[in-house]
Amino acid sequence: KLVLVHFLPAESEIIFHIAILKCFLDFKIVKAGDKDLDGQLDFEEFVHYLRDHEKKLRLVFKSLDRKNDGRIDSQEIMQSLRDLGVNISEEQAEKILRSMDKNGTMTIDWNEWRDYHLLHPADNIPEIILYWKHSSIFDVGESLMVPDEFTAEEKKMGMLWRHLVAGGGAGAVSRTCTAPLDRLKVLMQVHSSKSNSMRIAGGFAQMIREGGTRSLWRGNGINVLKIAPESAIKFVAYEQIKRLIGSNQETLGITERLVAGSLAGAIAQSSIYPMEVLKTRLALRKTGQYSGIQDCAKHIFQREGVAAFYKGYIPNMLGIIPYAGIDLAVYETLKNSWLQHYATDSADPGVFVLLACGTTSSTCGQLASYPLALVRTRMQAQASLGGGPQMSMTGLFRHIIRTEGPIGLYRGLAPNFMKVIPSVSISYVVYEYLKITLGVQSK
Repeated sequence: KLVLVHFLPAESEIIFHIAILKCFLDFKIVKAGDKDLDGQLDFEEFVHYLRDHEKKLRLVFKSLDRKNDGRIDSQEIMQSLRDLGVNISEEQAEKILRSMDKNGTMTIDWNEWRDYHLLHPADNIPEIILYWKHSSIFDVGESLMVPDEFTAEEKKMGMLWRHLVAGGGAGAVSRTCTAPLDRLKVLMQVHSSKSNSMRIAGGFAQMIREGGTRSLWRGNGINVLKIAPESAIKFVAYEQIKRLIGSNQETLGITERLVAGSLAGAIAQSSIYPMEVLKTRLALRKTGQYSGIQDCAKHIFQREGVAAFYKGYIPNMLGIIPYAGIDLAVYETLKNSWLQHYATDSADPGVFVLLACGTTSSTCGQLASYPLALVRTRMQAQASLGGGPQMSMTGLFRHIIRTEGPIGLYRGLAPNFMKVIPSVSISYVVYEYLKITLGVQSK
């Protein structure tokens, strides 16, 4: 009752108005409010739907009202969409306004906004944010992507940390499922050469021959363990950097996101980089060489000193910019193209479009940064090879080009790309399941 009083003329007319409203409820509203899945919307479900939907509409209205004057104009609509990577003309923005404007002022107040959207369970502007979140979903074993953004209300409600937990769980399952391909990639990056070519089938056979089926997952433990600290540090750093660069908007533009995301990624990677080195050494180890993570760390410290835990650090940092930049740019371009050509009644792209966009953007980002990733891995592994020279980043680049040609910078690329589609698919499914389990609002 208290919810309905906001927009009904008198409390005594509630039942009458509900009867009228029910006559006009379309399939989408029934679907959105039908909690017991019986195909009908009863009074309790309808009130619950109105309460939830009005709360969402209030949050969206506040985020669009950038001047805090209680009204939304065409410039505010244009700017909000521009921040999301969607450019519309002033004429298009005014067309949106006219559809909601009742009094001809070419601005929308809260009542007009609520009355128009109340019986529409989906509206494009918040849907774009809801459906197109990228980095928490698409975990391909690389941690260089730009973090998601969360509203102040989501942070207060604890949604940020629930998303992080869901993303971390999805990443753990995804990385574990594709760990054999990841280990094969590392072996090919370090051991494969012009004179010693390693094929995918031969690489798997060699691993199983040397250490059995369990050896396919060497290095996966530390790869999963580093998800939580790296994600937490990256999100905290991202929020702080957003403030430092002077943005008072909850949603940054693409360039600002790239700058803030790259810096946050650099801080997070610097914090956990020793774990990256341990992952590489554990993936390359022979049967019985180390008893576990602690034993591996102890051997490295005793034989090579603290500096060994930061070998390959420079190419790793340099790789963040092309990876994150191209990943973000391609994803935003694909998103913008889809919204311009196919978004009519809803901004929901569907699972397959999301997966295709995420897979394509991640693949392009990895392709651009792969030579730096290969050099990083070789630098991390140099001491474990025994007898080989300890080369710098530039020295390794020159050596690879001279002895193997440009193709040598892409050793292990095939298994790396083979894991992208299963990684993205598994991450998405597990992420959505965990969001429901944790009570995170989902589409």
